[in-house]
Amino acid sequence: MIDIFELLKGKKSEKQPVIVQGITGKFGTRHTKLMIEYGTNIVAGVTPGKGGQKFENSVPIYETIKEAVDTTGAKISIMFVPAKFFLDAAKDALEAGIKLLIAIPEHVPVQDTMKTVELAKQKDAIVIGPNTPGVMIPGLIKIGIMPASPFKFGNTVVLSKSGTLLYEISNNLSNSGFGQCITIGVGGDPINGTRLVDAFDMVKDYPGLDGIVIVGEI
Repeated sequence: MIDIFELLKGKKSEKQPVIVQGITGKFGTRHTKLMIEYGTNIVAGVTPGKGGQKFENSVPIYETIKEAVDTTGAKISIMFVPAKFFLDAAKDALEAGIKLLIAIPEHVPVQDTMKTVELAKQKDAIVIGPNTPGVMIPGLIKIGIMPASPFKFGNTVVLSKSGTLLYEISNNLSNSGFGQCITIGVGGDPINGTRLVDAFDMVKDYPGLDGIVIVGEI
């Protein structure tokens, strides 16, 4: 099994490079700015038809994710694309060598998610989502649409199907002195690339772990 902590932190707690698929869309633009503000190392964006441009005059934009991966060596991508384009974008990312794909779009056709999950297994990759708020290691990396303020670094894990409850419960934990070593929103769509039980297996052996909070959704 891939070590999600190693993907996010690297072996020396380096800032791992992250690609944004759909970086020039309204949603992608807003949350890319917030991720950069948090300190996430956004190294490239992908928008077909806008290759050669730069996001915020600094982040290069590529036509394809293969170009972005080949140039940057990134293994992580976050996807801000409409649900109808999800399958093609996910295939492109996984075929290009992405090992951690954070899928933000919601209401993705179930068959498209199932095909993506199967391809991820073949490629030994992790898909978080669809319909996820993202993943973060507080103080190090935020890949998603979650607000930053509820989260503080510590030795607790929070795994959640609900995005809003992920924020609310993490905020209460933080205020009570229980920071988080990682938080994962598995996503609210009917089928997800990573189930709660899968996420549990990913994090249960984290050194110094104090506890795991698992949150469902009504």
